[in-house]
Amino acid sequence: MSGVIAMILAGGEGTRLQPLTVTRSKPAVPFGGSYRLIDFVLNNFVNSDIIRIFVLTQFKSQSLFMHMKQGWSVNGIPGCFIDPIPAQMRMGKRWYDGTADAIYQNLGFLENREPEHVCIFGSDHVYKMDVRQMLNYHIEKKSVLTVSALKVPIEEAKLFGVIEVDANGRMIGFEEKPKNPQCIPGDPKHALVSMGNYIFNAEVLYDELKKDAENLYSSHDFGRDIIPSMFPNQNVYVYDFSTNHINNEQSKAYWRDVGNIDAYWQANMDLLADEPKFKLYNPSWTLHTFYPPMPPAEFLDTKDAKVQISQSTVSAGCKIKGASIKRSILGFNCNIEAGTQIEESVLLGDVKIGAGCVIKRAIIDKHVEIAPGVVIGEDIEHDKNLFTVSKEGIIVVPKGAKIGF
Repeated sequence: MSGVIAMILAGGEGTRLQPLTVTRSKPAVPFGGSYRLIDFVLNNFVNSDIIRIFVLTQFKSQSLFMHMKQGWSVNGIPGCFIDPIPAQMRMGKRWYDGTADAIYQNLGFLENREPEHVCIFGSDHVYKMDVRQMLNYHIEKKSVLTVSALKVPIEEAKLFGVIEVDANGRMIGFEEKPKNPQCIPGDPKHALVSMGNYIFNAEVLYDELKKDAENLYSSHDFGRDIIPSMFPNQNVYVYDFSTNHINNEQSKAYWRDVGNIDAYWQANMDLLADEPKFKLYNPSWTLHTFYPPMPPAEFLDTKDAKVQISQSTVSAGCKIKGASIKRSILGFNCNIEAGTQIEESVLLGDVKIGAGCVIKRAIIDKHVEIAPGVVIGEDIEHDKNLFTVSKEGIIVVPKGAKIGF
C-alpha cells in the first residue's frame, strides 16, 4: 500500500516474562507451537498489503534478527521491505529512552521515504487486525493521530492507557496506567484502553517528535507524553477494534497482552478451547512464520502404552512414544518417551522428556532435558524451590535446564 510505512516497536526487555526473556527479547518469545510473538503484527501488516516495514530492535535481539532473516525477507518486489533496525545510538551513546524516542532516533528512515501516513505498532500482542480498516477510518475522520482501542474489565484497565471519547469517536481524555481508571459512561464494569497501535499523519508525527525531543522533562513516551500533548488541541480519534472484521473469523476483538507468565500461558490455552476465540487456521488470513526443515510429527505406540493426544497442537519434528498429551502445545522437535503424561502445558521446542514423567500446567523452554520419572506441577510448594512459579501456579522451566539428572 503506497504512502504508508509501518514502524514496529520490538525493543522491549519483557522483564515480567522472565525467565522466558533471559536470553531473548519479548517479541522473539515462541507462541502457539510454530510462531513467535512478533509474527502476529507482521502478518497483520502483510495481510493488509502494507509491506514497507521497519522493525526497531534493541535488547537481546539476535534470535529475533535470525527469525526475521529466515522467515521474513522480501526480495524482488520494488519498494517493499521488512527491515530490522538495531539501536544505532544516533543521538548519543544511549539506548532508546522511550517509545517516542525510538521513532525519533530513526526519523531519517521515514523522511527519506516520504510517507503520508505512519503506522506505529507494538510487537508483543496476540491478535489479528486488518490495518486497512483502521487506516480508512483515520483518513475519513481527517485525524492527525488515530489510536486503536478496545473495552476491558475495569480491574485490568490500570495496566493500560485509559481513553475517553465523545459521541463522534474523538479523544477527549487520556491517562496512562491510572490507579483509578475512568469507566465507560453507562458501563461501570469496563474501561476503554489503548492497544498501543497508532496511525499518524507523517508531518504531524515529525513535528511532535522533534518538539518532544527538546523537552527536558519528557519521558519521551507515546502514552505518557505525545498523546496527552496532542488530543486537547488536535483531531485525535479512537478506532474501535471490535469493529475490525476479517473474513472467515466469527469472533471479534480478540487481543491479548501476554506481558506476564500467566497471561502468556492463558493465551496459549485459548488456542485449545472447545470453541476458541482465536484460531491459527484461516485460509483468508494466513499466518506466516519461519518453518525449519523438519519431518512431520511422529506418533508411535509401544508395547505397554499407546499414544493419546487430545485438544493439543504438535509441531513438526516431534516424536511421541506411548505418551499422553492433553490440552498442550508442543513446539518443533520435541521428544516425549513412553508413559509420560503432559497436561495443560506449553513446550517451546527442542525438548526431551524421559519415560514415566508427569508434567502439568508448565511452560518448558527450549533445549530442556527432563530425566525419566520426574514430576512437575503436582506439588507447587516443592516446585517453587526449583523453578519460577507464577501467581496462578504456572511452572516455568528455563532454557537449557537439565532436570533430574
